Amino acid sequence: MSLTVQRTSQSTARPGRLAAALLALAGTIGLAACGTGSGGASNQGGVEESTITVYAAASLAAPFTALAESFEAEVPGSTVRLNFAGSADLATQIIEGAPADVFASADTATLARVQEAGGVAGSVQELATNTPALVVPSANPMGIETLADLERPDIKLVLCAPQVPCGAAARNLAEAAGVRLAPVSEENSVTAVLGKVTAGEADAGFVYRTDAMRAGDAVRTIPVPDAADAAVTYPIAVTAGAAGSGREELARKFVQYVTGEQGQSVLTDAGFGRP
Repeated sequence: MSLTVQRTSQSTARPGRLAAALLALAGTIGLAACGTGSGGASNQGGVEESTITVYAAASLAAPFTALAESFEAEVPGSTVRLNFAGSADLATQIIEGAPADVFASADTATLARVQEAGGVAGSVQELATNTPALVVPSANPMGIETLADLERPDIKLVLCAPQVPCGAAARNLAEAAGVRLAPVSEENSVTAVLGKVTAGEADAGFVYRTDAMRAGDAVRTIPVPDAADAAVTYPIAVTAGAAGSGREELARKFVQYVTGEQGQSVLTDAGFGRP
């Protein structure tokens, strides 16, 4: 399931802590030229009124929602529509012609699939990194303490599907440790895995470190040696659908914004690593 969020500069929703911190830095970002020469409609003040649609991995939902708000504040008249879901599903939608202007995937292989299909315009940039995390319900009723405990036949383990970045990362980590995983369920997004663990429908699940942080006391993170070796890199790119349209310039500015210092500050606060 995807979550679609539309934000406008006239929104009455208040930014969260991350967005507030970002807004405090608003004066330093070089986006003042927005609205000139992109082909979009302009208001009486000469400021471009335009909308871009950003497809992003589900694990980016919190920081990208904050960043979309602050970006809109930087670019008056702009609107950023957000569509969050599993990266593999989003990639398929873009290849099939979905109207995305920017795509941020949870791993390089998934965005490369879009690029090989002709769905990317220009270069691909690295956005952030993330580390797989083994989480259990906060009470840990099954007494899981190590990665090897997941081999017990009484453990209900939930993973992302193998083609989903969080699923590939978990399997790489387990394989390196010589642990055989036998999930009872395979999900299309990391948020679905986290939801089953927090709801008590699973004894354990692999998410990302950022998801475990976001869940707070609802889960307990089980330390896994060498988890950093299975870290994933998030890439971001403007799509071919935006190229040549009135939205391309705004899409590129959004990519510049989230890969720049202010965007990186928000992502770091959310637990992501710098690329």
